Amino acid sequence: MRSRFLGRLGPADAVTIGNAGLGFLAVVAASIDIGLAARVVLLGAIADGLDGVVARKYGGTEAGPYLDSLADVATFGVAPAFLVAVVARREWGTPASLLSGISTDGLLALAGVLVPALYVAAAVTRLGIYTAYQTDSDETVGVPTTLAATIFGATVLTGYRSTETVLVGFHDAGFLLALAAVLTPLMVWDITYPDLHAQDALVMGVVQAGAVLLPGLYGRGFAFGLLYLALAYLILGPVLYWRR
Repeated sequence: MRSRFLGRLGPADAVTIGNAGLGFLAVVAASIDIGLAARVVLLGAIADGLDGVVARKYGGTEAGPYLDSLADVATFGVAPAFLVAVVARREWGTPASLLSGISTDGLLALAGVLVPALYVAAAVTRLGIYTAYQTDSDETVGVPTTLAATIFGATVLTGYRSTETVLVGFHDAGFLLALAAVLTPLMVWDITYPDLHAQDALVMGVVQAGAVLLPGLYGRGFAFGLLYLALAYLILGPVLYWRR
């Protein structure tokens, strides 16, 4: 017997709900394996694009935009923020160390909690405003949460080794924390991004899939390619990307 409640949902909504589940899995994975968490976040980005394809083919529902934003909060807001917090805790410990006296590591540990919290708050704010005012537009104000999360995932995978428990060098806790600090205000900044054209979104999805699925140097190569594409859109999209 089919539920009347679930009967209001369509195929695209099912993909969106699956994306929300991926957000939870990414949070769990971050406590175990940072690289796996990054891959799950990127898999969520693929699902986020796929639900739009399914909606165009089979039609959407009135619940779709709300479900999409809720799923995005989990996968592109909470999951990347938790990933940063986990890496920061491994590097600097917890803010509780400040109870025994002010120290550099203690202050960095505090920032490793507060900055991810602000990142989540900015993501929720951006997604709420997008759902209320921008869903029918082919442009969006502020850096999309999917783009921000993609940058995080690709950055981790370009420097991650499965045998390492802490990222090092260009991909260490300090860099990821600084990246979160930069992306947080950009998500609510008055800067307009045009939606990706279908062919460009497809290219991005293929590169994301390569970064997620391919092992070793092949996967890292795709991760570098994804990072370059995402940063190019982040920096040049508002001024050079052509509108419809």
